[in-house]
Amino acid sequence: GEESREERYANIPELKELRRDLRNKSTIAEAKLWSALKGKQIQGRKFRRQHSIGRYVVDFYCPSEKLAIELDGSVHDNPARREYDAERQRSLESRGIRVLGFRNRAVVQTLEMVVETIVGNFLKP
Repeated sequence: GEESREERYANIPELKELRRDLRNKSTIAEAKLWSALKGKQIQGRKFRRQHSIGRYVVDFYCPSEKLAIELDGSVHDNPARREYDAERQRSLESRGIRVLGFRNRAVVQTLEMVVETIVGNFLKP
């Protein structure tokens, strides 16, 4: 079925250590957004943190919405990184996953607006 195909690409064992390292080295913005998303606080949606899909690891992922959330600081501003990000976005979208991106600064300064934007991107009421 569709679910089992998606599960085959999710959290592949080879990336387990990378995902753990990323969780342990989270930025202030990631920690702040995670505190708002975890525990099904937002309309009962389950979010995962540092979730891998294929060969990519996304900051946050909501399986029921097929919605990935990426936070980026200035690290994403160089051309090579932008190309990598575009390739990752194409790969995720080819699996029916929508990607929302936010700046770290936006999460830290306007968390409520970020959460409202996430809710506004839910497909189901």
